[in-house]
Amino acid sequence: MSSTFQRKPSGVHHLRMMGIVITVYLLCFLQLTGVLDDCFCDIESIDVFNNFKIYPHIRKLVERDFFRYYKVNLKRPCPFWPDEGQCSIKDCHVEPCPEVRVQHFSQAAGSISDARECEQAHELGAVNSTLSNQTKEAFADWAHHDDAQDHFCGLDDEMSPEAEHVDLLLNPERYTGYKGPSAWRVWNSIYEENCFKPRSVYRPLNPLAPSRGEGFYKWMEGLCLEKRVFYRLISGLHSSINIHLCAEYLLDEGWGKSVWGPNLHEFRQRFDPAETKGEGTRRLKNLYFLYLIELRALSKVTPYFERSFINLYTGNSQEDSSTKELLLQVLNETKAFPMHFDESSMFAGHKIESKTLKEEFRLHFKNISRIMDCVGCSKCRLWGTLQTQGLGTALRILFSEKEIKKLPENSPSKGFQLTRQEIVALLNGFARSELLHQDEPLRRQIITRMFTVLYKTDSSGA
Repeated sequence: MSSTFQRKPSGVHHLRMMGIVITVYLLCFLQLTGVLDDCFCDIESIDVFNNFKIYPHIRKLVERDFFRYYKVNLKRPCPFWPDEGQCSIKDCHVEPCPEVRVQHFSQAAGSISDARECEQAHELGAVNSTLSNQTKEAFADWAHHDDAQDHFCGLDDEMSPEAEHVDLLLNPERYTGYKGPSAWRVWNSIYEENCFKPRSVYRPLNPLAPSRGEGFYKWMEGLCLEKRVFYRLISGLHSSINIHLCAEYLLDEGWGKSVWGPNLHEFRQRFDPAETKGEGTRRLKNLYFLYLIELRALSKVTPYFERSFINLYTGNSQEDSSTKELLLQVLNETKAFPMHFDESSMFAGHKIESKTLKEEFRLHFKNISRIMDCVGCSKCRLWGTLQTQGLGTALRILFSEKEIKKLPENSPSKGFQLTRQEIVALLNGFARSELLHQDEPLRRQIITRMFTVLYKTDSSGA
C-alpha cells in the first residue's frame, strides 16, 4: 500500500473533525441574539455598528505610536498571597524554573510534558521589551511633555521607577502556557471577594461549590442595578481575555517555528452551551455588555479630546495631528450609536446611600486592579492590567459627566484629566472589539485558520 494512500484517511478525519468544531463554534455565537439585560440595546445592532462604523478605524488607531506603547510596572509583588504561579514564575523572562522542580519532573514517570510546559510558559509568557535607542529617547521627550501638562490627578504606577514602556504590537494577547491553580486563584478571588457576592451564594460551574449554583441568577435578580452591572462587566472582561487566548493558541512548534491559531477544545470548555450548561452564552452576552459600556464612555469623553490644546504627543507633529484626527473620527462615530447604555440610572437613589455605593463600587474595582499583580505571567499581567485599567477609565468617565461638561474650551483646568497611560489603556481595551468584528471576525478567522492548519498538516504528510 502506497504511503500516499495511507495518509488519505487522516485528511478525511481532519475534515470531519473540522466540520464538527466549526459547527460547535458557530452555534455558540449564533445563540447570541436579542436584547441585552439591563439596557435596551440588541446584539445585532452592536454587531452592525461595530463592524462598519467603529472597528475599521479603531484598528488603525491603535497601531499609531501614541497608542502602541503602554507604560506599566510588571514587577509589583502580589499584595494578597505568596506568588504561586506555575513554576513559581513572577516575571516569566527573569526567573527560571527552580532546578529542584525540573529534576522532580524529569524523574517522575509520565511528567516530562509538565517540565516542557513549564519551560514553554517562560518563553511564551515573556514580554518582548525590545526598543531602539531612538524610541527610548522619544519616550524621555514624551515624559517631559506630559509632566508639563495640567494633570491634577495621581499618576500612580505610571511614575514608578520600575515601570517600563511595552510595545503592544510586539506583545500580542495570546496563549502563554500560564494555567493551573495560580491562574484559577486570581479569577476566583475576583469573583468571590470583589463582586458583591455573599459566600453562601455559589457561582455556576465553581468546582469548589457544593451545588451547581442553581440559585445564582435568582440572587442576581434581587441585586441593585449597580451591582449587576459590576458583575457583568467583570464577566465580560474575563470572556474577552479567554477568547483571545483561545483564538491565539500555540498549535505547533515544529521546525523551530511557532504556529498560532484557534483552539476549539479550549473554546468549547468555556463557551459551548452544552459544555457549560448554558453558562457560555451568558458569558458571551456579557462581552457585548462590556463593549456597550466602553462605547458609551468614549461618546461621553469626546468633548475632552475636541479641545484644541489636547495633543496626542509623540514629537512627530504631522503624525500627532493625524492621530488626533483619527481619534476624533472614532469618537464622533460612537456618539452616533442610537442605543447607548443609560448610566444616569446608576447611583440615582438616596444621595448618601448612592455615594456610599459608588465608593464601594470604586474600591471593589481598585481591588481587582491590584489582584492583577498576582498574575504569574508577564504577558498575561500586561494585558490583564491594560484591559482592567481601560475599563476603570471608562467607568471614571461615565461617573464624571458633570466635570467633563464644565471643562474650559481653550485652557487646561483642575477638573477632569486623563493621563497618557489611561488614554492608551482605554482605546486598546476598546480595540478588543475585534472579537465582535464580522468583516474579519474571530468567527471567520477561526474557520479560515483551521482550514489553513488542516491544509498544512495534510500537505506536510503528503
